[in-house]
Amino acid sequence: MTTNQNGNISTDVSDFLLNCFARSPSWQLSISLPLSLLFLLAMGANGILLITIRLEASLHEPMYYLLSILSLLDIVLCLTVIPKVLAIFWFDLKSIGFYACFLQMYIMNCFHAMESCTFMVMAYDRYVAICHPLRYPSIITDQFVAKAAIFILARNIISTVPIPILSSRLHYCGRNVIENCICANMSVSRLSCDDVTINGLYQFAVGWTLLGSDLILIFLSYSLILQAVLRLKAEGAMAKALSTCGSHFILILFFSTILLVFVLTHVVKKKVSPDVPVLLNVLHHVIPAALNPIVYGVRTQEIKQGIGRLLDRAWY
Repeated sequence: MTTNQNGNISTDVSDFLLNCFARSPSWQLSISLPLSLLFLLAMGANGILLITIRLEASLHEPMYYLLSILSLLDIVLCLTVIPKVLAIFWFDLKSIGFYACFLQMYIMNCFHAMESCTFMVMAYDRYVAICHPLRYPSIITDQFVAKAAIFILARNIISTVPIPILSSRLHYCGRNVIENCICANMSVSRLSCDDVTINGLYQFAVGWTLLGSDLILIFLSYSLILQAVLRLKAEGAMAKALSTCGSHFILILFFSTILLVFVLTHVVKKKVSPDVPVLLNVLHHVIPAALNPIVYGVRTQEIKQGIGRLLDRAWY
């Protein structure tokens, strides 16, 4: 590919090679089995959860619709990353097409931002349920979920689309080995012969604006929930209130903890192996996806009962 004066894509590279764990190749063998089991668990658990919510009329409520959105996002993220990583581990299929790499980059950035936004909407749902229980049925309606879904899609599709566009328009003049298991933006952009300052600044600005604002609103929602819970006087009311949002809070911890550890390893990257952030980046796409439906299934009585009825029908 070449560049013309109109600024079209210019590159001497037709594909990239994903070089997983270049400094710790033995990790591939030891990680492949747990990773494949986590992938199967994520696909199976989210699939069962979606089917249960779809078939059980008692679960046709806004809270469970939001949980369905989260499960769909988890499934897409897993399918975008994990099969390719396992193909590298098992069959040494390191090659990924030029445009396929930037498509993967876009899906990862966009759907992670969508997931963060979904957690923020779910936090608002719990805030209304705890702090304004009498108004909950009139505020959190099916129309609210539809509008929230449109907002989640529009905000994140539009704000993340420049990331792969900026990277794909760089001039890749020969180097095509990505020191990563996935097509992370800066891992790819550093291979180009051009200045990647704008790419890095945009990714940083969008990441902290989207994820940062979501986390602030989530923290605010839970602060208000905590204040409301501490004012409850009725016996058992506090435990019941905390139980209704406990599952959601655990999911946020899964999502944010791995992300925080990933960021911290980049900050202290001189003291840890460069392969550690790569591993954490891969795990961030599968561990929350595997645990999210399990946490809700275990902690939510209605979902447990729905899955039980679904299994009874399938068995008999």
